[in-house]
Amino acid sequence: MTTLVLSFVVLGLVITGMAIGVIMGRKPIAGSCGGLANVGIEGKCSICGDDPQKCDDEQEKQKKKAEIADMAYEVK
Repeated sequence: MTTLVLSFVVLGLVITGMAIGVIMGRKPIAGSCGGLANVGIEGKCSICGDDPQKCDDEQEKQKKKAEIADMAYEVK
């Protein structure tokens, strides 16, 4: 019985933590072209072709799209 109660308490804490993260509007996880090379995995970035400027440009585009989406909503 105590295991069941403890499981519900832990699950409740996890759900509360996730809800607080959403409420605080934290920044979503973002990748980078140099990320794989830093951990020792060799390979070419399929998005930017190992050009960091293209990654920066793509991140700016995504940020602008997110800002526009935040300002508008769809009415059905």
